[in-house]
Amino acid sequence: CKTSERKSRGGKAETRSRGAAKEKTLECGQIVWGLAFSAWPAAEDGDRDPACAVGLPCLVLATGLNDGQIKVWEVQTGHLLFSLLGHQDVVRDLSFAPNGSPILVSASRDKTLRVWDLSRDVLLPSGDTFLLSPGRQVQVLSGHVQWVYCCSISPDCSMLCSAAGEKSALLWSMRSYTLIRRLEGHQSSVVSCDFSPDSALLVTASYDACVIMWDPYTGEQLRTLRHVPLHSTLDSSSEIHTSSLRSVCFSPEGLYLATVADDRLLRIWALELRSPVAFAPMTNGLCCMYFPHGGFIATGTRDGHVQFWTAPRVLSSLKHLCRKALRTFLTTYQVLALPIPRKLKEFLTYRTF
Repeated sequence: CKTSERKSRGGKAETRSRGAAKEKTLECGQIVWGLAFSAWPAAEDGDRDPACAVGLPCLVLATGLNDGQIKVWEVQTGHLLFSLLGHQDVVRDLSFAPNGSPILVSASRDKTLRVWDLSRDVLLPSGDTFLLSPGRQVQVLSGHVQWVYCCSISPDCSMLCSAAGEKSALLWSMRSYTLIRRLEGHQSSVVSCDFSPDSALLVTASYDACVIMWDPYTGEQLRTLRHVPLHSTLDSSSEIHTSSLRSVCFSPEGLYLATVADDRLLRIWALELRSPVAFAPMTNGLCCMYFPHGGFIATGTRDGHVQFWTAPRVLSSLKHLCRKALRTFLTTYQVLALPIPRKLKEFLTYRTF
């Protein structure tokens, strides 16, 4: 694997005059199915081959490949930090722990999820000695009977959700690496999942054209959002499953959801409403993701394009900000145990829809 740098078309002179602008390509040698970014700890004095400048954090990119490997790169330099081996089939999705810890979860067509610790200088036993390794496999999570398509770690890093083309999603503990529960309610394959920014909600999207909103602590279904085809965009010869969902994600402030479906529409949903508040026409959509600071949505398509869309912006109410702040560190059970009025408990646990 190597990094190839392509100079701009204007030639060397123009490149120098413009600050040596270059395109950088990471040559992975395999089809890339999954991507995940994370900050990398700053290098310390004495590191023999630091990927980052001493004292400064850097950005790393994990790539899930067709042959089951995971390659982790330092983005600025294109330096390959290390490869992770263990999966027996395509690595379909990757998720870094949101709290900045060097924990990576991978989802694969080999029907497993694997948890990796990417800490520097991990000691691994080898016979009577120990060897230094840049990363190690912490746990293999087995329980799916189909290819695992998607994995998502909750922002508080306590839970992991996975979807695998089955009618149920699996919820795992990130502390004990054990199965907490199966989330059953969809009528077809679950293909996407995402946690709200305060970890209080979990959404799953399915080929049954529905998004289900769950309380991950209790397993209760709080709301179902149904994708009804718009007659203006679909003709009468459309197939029954034209609204099959492909992707769902929360906005950074937790007030909106974005969904991509096979009916050639990107939808934006307000958390408190049952109907979309905005639509955008798109074809061949497969995935969507909010810009980390809100205001924009990126969508990926089968024909190789990434499109950017302006998303609704809203000033969060004081009520929502207080709920988000409290739910960041309180579980549903802890809220229900508080000596506060019932209506306030219902609001804090998102039961007031």
